[in-house]
Amino acid sequence: MPESPLSNTGHWQELEKWRKKIDNIDSHLAALLCERLQCARNISILKARIGEQVLQPEREKEVLSNVISQADSQQKVNALERIYRSILEESRLFQHEQNCERHQNRD
Repeated sequence: MPESPLSNTGHWQELEKWRKKIDNIDSHLAALLCERLQCARNISILKARIGEQVLQPEREKEVLSNVISQADSQQKVNALERIYRSILEESRLFQHEQNCERHQNRD
């Protein structure tokens, strides 16, 4: 038996509620990711001063371990690992770009 239009409306309202919740989370995530990139920029400057490389595999393993320890299922572990590998890659690229900009500004 098909659902009545009335119950279908309830589903659409629930869908909208969840979408608004995701929009709110995305807003917070974007702000936190911008803050994370600023931290990466500061780290890049410090690494350059002390002669360290941008890529630090042991630190990345530590970050991944910290993040996936928050997951409560294997599916979430897998998803968080993929997401954070992307975040770490983008952070490395951001740090490299910062280094290139600093070198260009010196010339």
